[in-house]
Amino acid sequence: MRKGRKKLWALGIAALVMGNLASCAGVNPGKEKVDLEKKVIDGGLKHVSVHDPSITAVQGNDGKMEYYIFGTHITTAKSTDLANWEVFTNGYQTKENTLYGDLCKNLEEPFRWAGEDDSDCTGGYAVWAPDVVYNERYENEDGSKGAYLLYFCTSSTYCRSVIGYAVSDKIEGPYECKGTLVYSGFTKESATDERSKIDKKWTNTNLERLMKEGRIDNGFNDEWATDTAYNTDYAPNAIDPAIYTDTDGKMWMCYGSWSGGIYVLEIDPKTGDAIYPKSNGTTEDGRVIDKYFGIRIAGGHTISGEGPYVVYDEETKYYYLYTTYNYLDSVSGYNMRLFRSKTPTGPFVDAAGNSAVFESKMTDQYKIGIKVMGNYMFNSVGVGYRSPGHCSALMDADGKRYLFYHTRFDSAGEMFEDRVHQQFMNEDGWPVTAVFENREDEISESGYSKEDICGEYEFINHGTASDDAEVKTPQSISLTGDGKITGDISGTWEEKDGSYLASFEIGEAVYKGVFFKQHNETRKRNLVMTFTAIGSNNETIWGVKELSKKDKE
Repeated sequence: MRKGRKKLWALGIAALVMGNLASCAGVNPGKEKVDLEKKVIDGGLKHVSVHDPSITAVQGNDGKMEYYIFGTHITTAKSTDLANWEVFTNGYQTKENTLYGDLCKNLEEPFRWAGEDDSDCTGGYAVWAPDVVYNERYENEDGSKGAYLLYFCTSSTYCRSVIGYAVSDKIEGPYECKGTLVYSGFTKESATDERSKIDKKWTNTNLERLMKEGRIDNGFNDEWATDTAYNTDYAPNAIDPAIYTDTDGKMWMCYGSWSGGIYVLEIDPKTGDAIYPKSNGTTEDGRVIDKYFGIRIAGGHTISGEGPYVVYDEETKYYYLYTTYNYLDSVSGYNMRLFRSKTPTGPFVDAAGNSAVFESKMTDQYKIGIKVMGNYMFNSVGVGYRSPGHCSALMDADGKRYLFYHTRFDSAGEMFEDRVHQQFMNEDGWPVTAVFENREDEISESGYSKEDICGEYEFINHGTASDDAEVKTPQSISLTGDGKITGDISGTWEEKDGSYLASFEIGEAVYKGVFFKQHNETRKRNLVMTFTAIGSNNETIWGVKELSKKDKE
């Protein structure tokens, strides 16, 4: 490894450790006091601060859909309209915890490895990034079937973590911890981390038990670790679990962060426990199959990437993988990426055909993965959005698609809020994300008139590179009646007859997406024409039509 790469990796680890310190000390950046009247013009919606939001939709007793976002720091919010949210949990309260009851007692097993008053968590806790699903095949102790399963992680360093799962008959809990699935950060021989008494030797995880039970082959895999160090080039950080089900009814859990990449394990629907590959191997396309960690589907070689989420779309028959690059603070360019596959375990590829798996220690991974969005600001709104990421996605019962994520803002420090955007499928089978947050606007199935579309626009190209601390500001373009794009960029545009589908040709790139008239994010909530599109070069472009003087008044 060259010196420059060592420096980049060291900086990444330092950033992760700093993040762990803040989280484990009980400092929730979302509780920072910020004057939202000055910092974020929210247009009257009730926003919440749930870090790493994972969406779960359930049908209420009245037949209406109810929505829950579960997040880091044991924070959960609910909504009935996907626009206004309410937090109902009580964070790290140790007794009568909303989700876990007696927190310390219930999570005793994962806490023996990581997450409670240990190392980076000295004086606090680190319970992160849960995902909740209803599993109708789960077999309860009384013989009945069906339960809500909550998969969560606890962590003490940048790589010593563990994923566990808990069960409840009610989505709002409390959940009873049933066990642990995947450990990371272990070593071949006895070793400890700074400010920790926990022996990291692999025999203190569930590995030895799994070998005795015949669930994985005997023997320590030397790819996992050396005597005193975990192999972060190969093995994942066991955090950020997310569950999905394939068309054959098999359940899968994707997980992982930085380190050795994103992996996927099969889940037994009857028990909620993992079904391990048992033996080491490789997929047909050459990806790692680890007998314990599962199949690698993205990342690797200590390169940035975390918060995986896979959703199946019945219309396109694709599995879509979202993940987020870079560190999560407001100045490091956190940004979401998108891939897809015809099978639940990959290979996942982007619009340019690149594999989501990193083959080597690349100095620039940013050409890989469709960049869903990064830092940006529209002048008409006046708020800079920073570090959008760690998302989840939903195809609702009515067929509508949504993207959920947390974001930070200009001049607001590390304060964050959640956002929900509608999504629409473009002609190439990629979900494009609406420019503004959801206000229950309906897209016109028959498309829009030239009068609606033509005019001056603010234009953002999210590009492919990380934005770091920079916030993209808009260029000025015009969509003319003869299908031309003029102004700061040149090209052509087209709306497919009788539909909202749109295409844009700019330079050598073709972008496909939709036109969508929706309410913007100003306090007046003006109704404006927008467009959103994805290019075969992995770039996402957005446009917002400028309001007339009359509309602004």
